[in-house]
Amino acid sequence: ILLGSSVGMMETEVLGYKSPLYGRRTGQWKLDPLKLIHLKPFFPKYDYEKLISVYGCLGGIPTYLLKFDPEENFWENCEQKILRKGEFLYEEANFLLREELRDPRNYSSILKAIALGAKSYSEILNLTSLDKSILSKYTSVLEDLGFIKRTYPIGIKPKPRKGIYMIADNYLKFWFKYVFTNKAELETGNTSYILNKIQEDYNTYLGHTYEQAALEFLTEMKRKGLIPFTFTTLGKWWFKDKEIDIVAVDEKKLVATFFEVKWSTLSKTDCEKILKDLKAKASMFTWERRKENLGIIAKRAYQKEYLRKQGYLIFDLKDFELLSAS
Repeated sequence: ILLGSSVGMMETEVLGYKSPLYGRRTGQWKLDPLKLIHLKPFFPKYDYEKLISVYGCLGGIPTYLLKFDPEENFWENCEQKILRKGEFLYEEANFLLREELRDPRNYSSILKAIALGAKSYSEILNLTSLDKSILSKYTSVLEDLGFIKRTYPIGIKPKPRKGIYMIADNYLKFWFKYVFTNKAELETGNTSYILNKIQEDYNTYLGHTYEQAALEFLTEMKRKGLIPFTFTTLGKWWFKDKEIDIVAVDEKKLVATFFEVKWSTLSKTDCEKILKDLKAKASMFTWERRKENLGIIAKRAYQKEYLRKQGYLIFDLKDFELLSAS
């Protein structure tokens, strides 16, 4: 068994045409990062709200998770293990790029642009000022390496210009948004100032992390047969200024299930308003179906049992905890 962490080296030097092993392999497996529900054993004293915070900055790479001290609180870990000069996670992103790429500078500018909110090809082009032909090549390389991914609205035939880019790895996303952009200040050792800036923004940042966790949650709930609906395809939908966080489509039974994901605490009134708006947006989803369901995945949802009795699918962090325990 051969195991390597460098995608480029494994593909070219180990499995490539000029390798002595070319044509002799009996199989291969690209290991994916751990999911949110796998983080609890690393941090047994953390509740799921803190686990989401960890997931947002480290993702699911075991080596990164082991760098945090499970006895320390999240923000102390963040300052001491990521923001402090000389620490492993302070420079790991740079080492990753240098290991995989010959010219990390331009790739770094692309990752920084995406981390700061650029989603479309034109937005990345404007922020990086790279030539169109170069940008196309570089984004393809980053996609092949698994550093970024391009997604398309579910239910619509993929068109390159309709896709949006995002950083696939949570550690890289956090690093380019908060470390790379504040490197000058961090180099002076002023970690507390940058930590305060991160704390002010982090709940907003975690909104996307929670969407990612919600997709994993629904997939795992389906695998264990714990949800009252099924799906064959799962994704995000948007059209012009409207978007739905999660659409789960069952192409066999012709059922569509729509979810809004909210990293916030919701009252019954909040939920009812969100569900009303969601129903209006769902009517714009043109995929033909016999039935549709509406739901919310929140940080906390009060009176969720009442809403469930009304036929809505309401989940929050308590359901994540139950899933881990099942």
